[in-house]
Amino acid sequence: MGEQPYNGPRERTLREMAAPDFTYESLCIQYPEEDVPFVLKTGLIHLLPKFHGHAGEDPHKHLKEFHIVCSTMKPPDVQEDHIYLKAFPHSLEGVAKDLLYYLAPRSITSWDDLKRMFLEKFFPASRTTAIRKDISGIRQLGGETLYEYWERFKKLCASCPHHQVSEQLLLQYFYKGLNNMERSMIDAASGGALGDMTPAEARHLIEKMASNSQQFSTRNDNAIVIRGVHDVATDVDKKLESKLDALVNLVTQLAANQKSTSVARVCGICSSIDHHTNVCPSLQQSGVNEHPEAYAANIYNRPPVQQQQQQSYDLSSNRYNPGWRNYPNLRWSNQQ
Repeated sequence: MGEQPYNGPRERTLREMAAPDFTYESLCIQYPEEDVPFVLKTGLIHLLPKFHGHAGEDPHKHLKEFHIVCSTMKPPDVQEDHIYLKAFPHSLEGVAKDLLYYLAPRSITSWDDLKRMFLEKFFPASRTTAIRKDISGIRQLGGETLYEYWERFKKLCASCPHHQVSEQLLLQYFYKGLNNMERSMIDAASGGALGDMTPAEARHLIEKMASNSQQFSTRNDNAIVIRGVHDVATDVDKKLESKLDALVNLVTQLAANQKSTSVARVCGICSSIDHHTNVCPSLQQSGVNEHPEAYAANIYNRPPVQQQQQQSYDLSSNRYNPGWRNYPNLRWSNQQ
């Protein structure tokens, strides 16, 4: 029998092409060849610090703690970089660990590459700029002792080892942020010549005074209340607000009293405010009592100007107010 010709590899079916691939690619870390093979101990993995990638976490502090644990548990005849490269992925969790899965395979070949990638991801340049600004503008808080202020300053500087600020400027920023009392004490301790000291001597003096502050001072010893412009303005604002509240209450009370006042009564016939329309004296006149409806109709149907003229000038008629007859200037008939 003759051999069948070879037509190449068999083509995969659609089902086979849609099936998941069980061959995984290598991780981003390419481990170097080891002179002395070693395996990470379970105790070392459990002692490693954990970094989750949260906003408030300090990646530089995590690296320091990681170095301490690994250098303590290092097996003999094993290079530290090899231990760091193998153990570091076990110190990451959550978002921080997911980063290792998204990098290209075998893109990291040394501990320096892994550390650089970690810092670039979780300590960007914008964070470095912000810390430099905080260092240059640091100020001693109210009620904060010299020791607490010095420790806070050192912690801020340690959070960014690559801040690239010289030792001279660091001490200058710290000295400028002191309150008046602490600055005077440092000037007195240095003999008024802190600027004549070297940076190392000035730091040693500050360290010594901060240590004394920790041992013999309490938090509230240096709390000096300084009344500034803001405090005075606050008192003035409070007084002004109280006066405005009193004025608002007064206006509200006057408005309420005005609403509660009864409307003045006005007669619809003679426009007098002394009586109501139904008891107007004009209705009591002769002729009016006999036909009050006609009289009222005549009054209401007459134009306002005509009513005013007749009531004002026709004093001899019976339609003007009878009360006017008793007025002294109008009693002319009795004077004859």
